[in-house]
Amino acid sequence: MSLEGTGEAVLTRREYESLLDAAETYREALVVRLCGDVGLRPTELPRLAIDDIEQVRIDPPRYLMRVPTDDDRGTRTAYLPTRVERELRRYARSNDLSPDDRIFTVTPRRLQMLVSDVATRAGDLFDESGLADASTSDLRQYFAHTALVEHDVNPRVVKATGGWQSFEALESYLPEPADAEIVDAFDAVEGPSSPRSGDPQPGRAVGDDSVVRLLLAASDRYALVRLDADGYVERWNRSAAALFGYRAGEIVGTHVSTFYTDEAVDAGVPDRTLSRALEESGVETDGWRVHEDGSQFHATEVVSPLRDDQGTHHGFAVFVRDGTAAREELEAVRERRDELDDLYAVARRHRAVTRALLESTDHEEIETATCTALTDGRAYAFAWIDRATISDRRREWRAASGIDPGSVERVVPDAWRNDGSTAPLERSPPGDDGGSGPDGRVSVADGVTATLDGDTSFDGAVARVSLAYGDTVYGTLSVATERDGAFEDDERAWLATIGRQVGYAVASIRRRNLLLSDRVVELEIACRDDGSFFVDASRRLDCRFELDSLVPIGESTQLSYVRLEGASPADVFELADDAPWIEDCRLVETDEDGWRVEFVLRGSSPILTLTEYGVTVHEAVFEGGSATITGDCAADADLRTIVDGLRSAFPDSELLGKREAERTVQTAREFREGLEDRLTDRQEAALRAAYFGGYYDWPRESTAEEVADAMGVSSPTLHNHLRKGQHELLRTFFDEPGG
Repeated sequence: MSLEGTGEAVLTRREYESLLDAAETYREALVVRLCGDVGLRPTELPRLAIDDIEQVRIDPPRYLMRVPTDDDRGTRTAYLPTRVERELRRYARSNDLSPDDRIFTVTPRRLQMLVSDVATRAGDLFDESGLADASTSDLRQYFAHTALVEHDVNPRVVKATGGWQSFEALESYLPEPADAEIVDAFDAVEGPSSPRSGDPQPGRAVGDDSVVRLLLAASDRYALVRLDADGYVERWNRSAAALFGYRAGEIVGTHVSTFYTDEAVDAGVPDRTLSRALEESGVETDGWRVHEDGSQFHATEVVSPLRDDQGTHHGFAVFVRDGTAAREELEAVRERRDELDDLYAVARRHRAVTRALLESTDHEEIETATCTALTDGRAYAFAWIDRATISDRRREWRAASGIDPGSVERVVPDAWRNDGSTAPLERSPPGDDGGSGPDGRVSVADGVTATLDGDTSFDGAVARVSLAYGDTVYGTLSVATERDGAFEDDERAWLATIGRQVGYAVASIRRRNLLLSDRVVELEIACRDDGSFFVDASRRLDCRFELDSLVPIGESTQLSYVRLEGASPADVFELADDAPWIEDCRLVETDEDGWRVEFVLRGSSPILTLTEYGVTVHEAVFEGGSATITGDCAADADLRTIVDGLRSAFPDSELLGKREAERTVQTAREFREGLEDRLTDRQEAALRAAYFGGYYDWPRESTAEEVADAMGVSSPTLHNHLRKGQHELLRTFFDEPGG
């Protein structure tokens, strides 16, 4: 907010409109307009009623507001713009106000706070901190400045309608007059001088030349220069001085080439422009021109030859417009358009990846389709996916598009080699993003240069993203582009989403293959890595954990139920307090052989990692610092990828054995027969009577007492049979641990 020449801060028109846009209610907008368009004080607003509006002209309609005062004068008069009068009446109708009801039934302080709330909201909405401090006083200053300066309203009228007591209160809103304003103001007082050839005659209307001079005086971005027939400056006015910076004594008699750049002068542009103007009776050109201080601006220039009545050429009229601001705005729009085009190109590639993932049927096809979809356009020059191998601690390139796999190493940024990025990916503790991007998985290297096959070279940026499902990382996707401004926050977020999508797709295909496979491979795996809490705890406490069940409750959070032997739960819980992967734990059951304990695991677990690689875990025993895990996977699964994936998180792991086997499929009849073997006759009878009697419906069709009466047993006896029967039913269904 600024007012040139006064030192006062005044709202601009745009800022005032921003305040109106930030108003969320009709009342808020009305209060802002009454202060900014009418000039009312907050102390005057609560006294207003619709009866205070008076129409003083019919065609066109004009209105005044008789504002009640708190002194002996009774009222003062304010001008009420037509649009505000309509809004006042509309507000009164919508709130069912009578003509003599007060429009605002709150205190002046509350109205000031209302304006302050609107200003704060406008500052946040339009990201302009100065707006947040706007007040009712600023709105009245805006009213005065707009009336006095922009609309040239008589100061006496502004003083009366705004309720100011003296002209001194208004003086700060009036800028110091410019030279042209002083001359124009006294021009009529001095009267006409002796007429000259071409000047307006006394008693005649102002001619076109005077209009042009007035228009030129209103801005410093336009100039009219008179040249002689040879192209030398003949007349120099205030508009030319304001635009170019030269005084008349410095420039008159100088060739027009002074205003051109050295390159244009060397190319003969000034003389060629004048020659074209003569030949074509005028010419319009664009180009760079030079100020007196040497700075340049982009100008539109119209050169017209001047001829007398006999057609003799006497010189040139040159009209110059400074188009730098418009050019800069146009360039900004073009840059923004290019940015949006780039974003759209990126978005199209990301949508293509989604479609490719839906159509892929195996892990390798997912990788190939992802790379191909990303490079099938101008968004990315090339892409590749790699998986970590443990045997030689290096990456094996699995898929690439747009680049020969053998050339990939040349594009890998040196910083990624130096920070250990060629080693397998490792997990970060919960909540640690590793400093690699907004979501912890994306990192970017700018200024990457490489020479590829033949004469092909690359100079741009490379980004990489982990391909992960839950807490399991299947590899990394890298993309390279030569686009300017690539990999900003939005694009990084999209790449992170692609990383998760590919991870989900790999996990889904592995699980689907396991479900559809008639044959499976049974695996026995050992893990002695202290990165596993149960491995570490079994070694430190010399105890034994046996997995009962693993229940997923989130992408990387599981409930783990284990049998504990050889150590007290208190000792285990003490170790769990310091383990970053254990979110909570509690004792569930105690028996003569040990304890059943529940753990809430967030993140790393060998069992979870194997599960995310498509392995169904059946048994897991942790004892003496070592874990033995058995499970099965699809017969066509890549065992090397599974073991490498486990070792990338828990390096001290190994495959002890494997064997192929037929999948055992239990039919529904076999399930029922197995369940009947576990249930007693009374338990089965109680379950049937309760089920078919509507005890398990909602709302219940029968109460427990009604079912017990029908069976001829007591209610406690029925509950005992139901509880034990339900336990056997659930135990049969959840008999397999792991999952």
